[in-house]
Amino acid sequence: MKVLFIGGTGLISSACSELAVRGGMELTILNRNQSEKYPAPEGARLLPGDVHGDFASLARLLDGQHFDAVVDWIAFTPEDIERDIRLFSGKTGQFVFISSASAYQKPPKQYVITEETPLENPFWEYSRNKIACEERLRGEYQQNGFPVTIVRPSLTYGPSQIPLCTGSWQHPWTIIERMKRGRKIIIPGDGTSLWELTWNGDFAKGFLGLLGCSQAIGEAYTITSDEVLTWNQIYGEVGKALGLNLEIVHIPSDLIAAYDSNAIGSLIGDKVNSVVFDNRKIKELVPEFTCTVNWAEGVRRAIAWFEADPARCSIDNQADPLWDTILAAYERAYPGK
Repeated sequence: MKVLFIGGTGLISSACSELAVRGGMELTILNRNQSEKYPAPEGARLLPGDVHGDFASLARLLDGQHFDAVVDWIAFTPEDIERDIRLFSGKTGQFVFISSASAYQKPPKQYVITEETPLENPFWEYSRNKIACEERLRGEYQQNGFPVTIVRPSLTYGPSQIPLCTGSWQHPWTIIERMKRGRKIIIPGDGTSLWELTWNGDFAKGFLGLLGCSQAIGEAYTITSDEVLTWNQIYGEVGKALGLNLEIVHIPSDLIAAYDSNAIGSLIGDKVNSVVFDNRKIKELVPEFTCTVNWAEGVRRAIAWFEADPARCSIDNQADPLWDTILAAYERAYPGK
């Protein structure tokens, strides 16, 4: 099977790239430059190019090539989708759009999320853009037969990410280093919201089963773990992995967002809502999909990855003071807490 990944060297896509090559797929990766953190796997064909650059140059680069499946890992806006439709109409048997489970209705009217749950997120522009992309692709499928498959991952992580809801996504070690110093750690709300974390290698098993599958055309699939944890349990497992008793402070999400505008989308529009994802649809199509890395194991792998090389343990110098500011505001509002 001939497959094109646009991107293919990110946190989620790198695991899919590795598994695709191991599974015998003829994988081409279109990327502007190669990532040191997520290098392309040996055996993949590299096609240097900037998908966000000049369209004519990109069209020439892909001229005469046909793929059984194309996956755009880095499409975020309707403009990206318009480009992809122009590039790949008639040139692929399947186009896979990576959407987001954050697009599902927030706050949810039912905590069990299926592919039929409405898409609506008034809090996060990122999610609204993903919804707009989905709508455009569905319209193109219905009107012109554009062979789209939509995939909605949730909070997916790997060795290089520790996905805590009050951490630093770009510098994950920041909150671990804070824990090691014995500083107070913020958990939004009362920490009892239900959530699911998915190891990138597990996601890849379900995802690759969709490629080249005619039954997946015109359909959307959620791919997540089935392990349901509260945020208190998620943070508690990090403490166990570090051998520490964490000093947790539960702070209302609205107060956090008053000091951190990013929290409006990532917390209020996503992670503080209780969600449990129903994976029956992907399992019916890809019976071999099963998640084998639970959070207790995954977070230990991630911590070990960082500790193996001090250069990986970069710190977000703005995050730590921000957390202290939020904590101080909470303590002023609730003296004695």
